[in-house]
Amino acid sequence: MKAGEPGRATGTLTGQLLRGGVGFGALLGAFALLPFAGPVALLLLPVALLAFRGCPTCWVIGLLETVSRGRLRRECVDGRCASGKGGGR
Repeated sequence: MKAGEPGRATGTLTGQLLRGGVGFGALLGAFALLPFAGPVALLLLPVALLAFRGCPTCWVIGLLETVSRGRLRRECVDGRCASGKGGGR
């Protein structure tokens, strides 16, 4: 990913974990409520997809991006790029 490109990361770890809780809660709720509410329970699936920003794998990638943000920094000087430790946020 190039600098300035939007990723799947949320601004804070708390926000990312909150999105995961909503996503997994809606996903599990959709299938757990299926015997009681019938197909209406499946209306929770779009809520899960919105919280995950696509799928659970996308959420995990965003979590990893959120955790690693600021730990590694890539800098390019005079046509040469190198990775090193960032200042950490």
